[in-house]
Amino acid sequence: MKTLRQRIHDTVSLIHSIKDRNLAWQTANQDQQLKLSHDQRLAEKKLAAELAKKNVQLAHEIELLKTRQQAELSMLKTRCKEDIKDYQQYLDSLNQLKLVIQTSYAHLPDAIAHTIHHHAKSLLNAMWETENLAEKIKLEAQLIKFMATIHDEAHQFRIGSLSGGLPENTLRLMDQDTSQPLTH
Repeated sequence: MKTLRQRIHDTVSLIHSIKDRNLAWQTANQDQQLKLSHDQRLAEKKLAAELAKKNVQLAHEIELLKTRQQAELSMLKTRCKEDIKDYQQYLDSLNQLKLVIQTSYAHLPDAIAHTIHHHAKSLLNAMWETENLAEKIKLEAQLIKFMATIHDEAHQFRIGSLSGGLPENTLRLMDQDTSQPLTH
């Protein structure tokens, strides 16, 4: 059996031997380790530069999107303001038409003039609210025909070309329109 001192000596020798081999390996591979360390720093710098470049590109794209969205929002606001103005003009025209009916057919109860006016407003609202372009055009044509008929009939009645006390063509159109449900 080995003595304790011999065992300690062997262990210390083993540790020194391992350290010597490690030192020899590090010395032999020092150039390669330096190269790897240098390559790692270069790769980190390259990655940082690439990330900075991507960051700038993304910031630019975000600014472009913001600008585009602001322009679209501005155009949409302008379009909505114009739509409101157009709608108000339609309503004003319908109110003027109601006055024409009331003036031309003074003998009629106000309820008939209001009913005709209400029907015209219903056509306008249906036209305004529909998203389907073909339906919108169809309703617009219906409204124009209705308004033109009212105006023409009132004019004819005022100058004495029409006999009878009712706007018959207007009422006939209302009847046709109500037989076809308004879509919106």
